[in-house]
Amino acid sequence: MWNAVLWGAISGSAVLIGAALALFLAIPKKLIGFIMAFGTGVLIGAAAYELLDDSANNGGLTPTIIGFMAGAGVFTLFDWYISRKGGAGRKRSSRSGTTGTSGGSGLAIFAGTVLDAIPESIMIGASLISGQGVSLLLVIAIFISNIPEGLSSTAGLKQDGYPKGRIMLLWLGVLVISTLASAGGYVFLDHASGFTTALIASFAGGGIISMVSSSMMPEAYEEGGPLIGLMAALGMLCSLILDHL
Repeated sequence: MWNAVLWGAISGSAVLIGAALALFLAIPKKLIGFIMAFGTGVLIGAAAYELLDDSANNGGLTPTIIGFMAGAGVFTLFDWYISRKGGAGRKRSSRSGTTGTSGGSGLAIFAGTVLDAIPESIMIGASLISGQGVSLLLVIAIFISNIPEGLSSTAGLKQDGYPKGRIMLLWLGVLVISTLASAGGYVFLDHASGFTTALIASFAGGGIISMVSSSMMPEAYEEGGPLIGLMAALGMLCSLILDHL
C-alpha cells in the first residue's frame, strides 16, 4: 500500500509545482497552452493504452463499455454543476468569462480539480495490484497534465485576489486527496474480479477523456493557437513509446 501512497503523492505533487510556478514566475500563456496540449495527448494515450485496452482484454467489452460511458457521463454531469457554481474556468489562467464571486469560484475550482484527480489516482494504486510495479505511463501522464492545471488555475485564483498561502493550501488538499485515492485504489481493488476492475478502469478512462475534451483542449488552443494539435499528437506519441518500454 505504501508504494501506492508514494506514487499517488508524486503524481499529485505536480499541482503544487504548477501553483508555485504561477505564484513566483511569469509564465507565458502560450507555453502553458503547449504544456497542457502535450499533457492532453499523454493522457489520451494513457486512457486508451493503459485503461481501456487492459479493461477490454481482462474483463471484456461489456464492463468496458458500461464503465466508459458511466465515467464520461458522471464527469460531464459534475463538470456541468461545478461550472454553474463558478468553476468553469478552473484550468484557465484568464477567467474573465466565468461567473460567480471570488469565494464561490475558488471553492468550485478546488472541487473541479478534485473531480479530475480522483479517478486518475485510483488507477495508479490499482496498477500496483499485479505486483509488476506501478504503471509509469499513468504516473507520467497525470504528472504532466497536473502541472499546467495547477499553473493556470493558480493564475486565475491570483486574479480573484486569493492570498498565496490559501492557494497553496487548496493544492495541498488536492495532493492529500490524490494520495488517499491512490491508496484506496490499491486496497479496495486488490481482490476485485476482472469484471469489477475493468468497470472501474474504464470508468476512469471515460472521465479522463471527457475532462481533457471539455477542459484541457479548449484552454490549450485558446492559449497556444494552431500548434496545439502538433503538441497533443507528440504527447500521444510519447504515451505509445512509454507503453512499449
